[in-house]
Amino acid sequence: MRHQDTRLSWLRSVCEHRFGRRELSAMFRDYTIVLWLLKLGSLINLYFLVSTRLLASGDADAYIVVPAQILFAASAYRCLFPVRYEHNVVFHDSILSSIFVTRLLATFSEIACIFLFSRVLRLLNINQVEWVIALSWLMVAQVVISQSFVWAAILTEQFELYYYEELGWAFIFVANTITSAYLYRTVGAAFGGREVLLQLNLLFGIVYLPWQVIHLSSLRANARRSSGRSKVGSPSISMRLATGLKRPVRVKTRRTDADSWGGLIGLTWMTAYWATLIPMWVYYIVRVFCAH
Repeated sequence: MRHQDTRLSWLRSVCEHRFGRRELSAMFRDYTIVLWLLKLGSLINLYFLVSTRLLASGDADAYIVVPAQILFAASAYRCLFPVRYEHNVVFHDSILSSIFVTRLLATFSEIACIFLFSRVLRLLNINQVEWVIALSWLMVAQVVISQSFVWAAILTEQFELYYYEELGWAFIFVANTITSAYLYRTVGAAFGGREVLLQLNLLFGIVYLPWQVIHLSSLRANARRSSGRSKVGSPSISMRLATGLKRPVRVKTRRTDADSWGGLIGLTWMTAYWATLIPMWVYYIVRVFCAH
């Protein structure tokens, strides 16, 4: 949290040269403009979706193309109708802003995305190193486990489960970084230009893993605050589950304040995951493999 506060203070000091203090304060408190701008990500994802369909020839690897298309479609929807699972926060009070539908799409999208990353590792594992194959499949297993944690968190409102979900994501990209480093070091020159995919894996790991440590710290602090408030008069797990099956479908809490959307960490996550970094990375993977 200390690192997050330092970064936020630095960003505010830079922006103060161009914006008044009052306007800057409003910008950091309310995400209305940012959430509207996020919709541009839907156009990016739809472009990638159509382009992937055009690039994919009859002999294209379906295990690359189909997961990418799933991710682009789900990301476009999430940019148009953003939601935050904790406290059922939505930007639009619309039937399309559904926690349940969004989470269902995200489940397929996240499993597809990690399957694609693991597929890339197996395709570049030209020497068929067994531990690389095993670790790539463990990444897929872990993303499925993480989905069970996030569904449990939504249905029971036990926010500490989000911590374990994200801990699983940390494991996934530690594994992705380690296997990429090994493959790049041992057989990098034999990939015929595809070694850039391993370089991207390494670059992402270097940037993402420190960020994820900060994210995990904020999730743990949030879980402790929520746990302290819910200890008195807290219903049983079975009662939470019974109401939790209805809540993601019916309950919508329209919010635009920064805290409801996770602050700077939440904003970074939405922008990179739905609208920019991950879709562009996946599209580049499609182009690399469809070009050969």
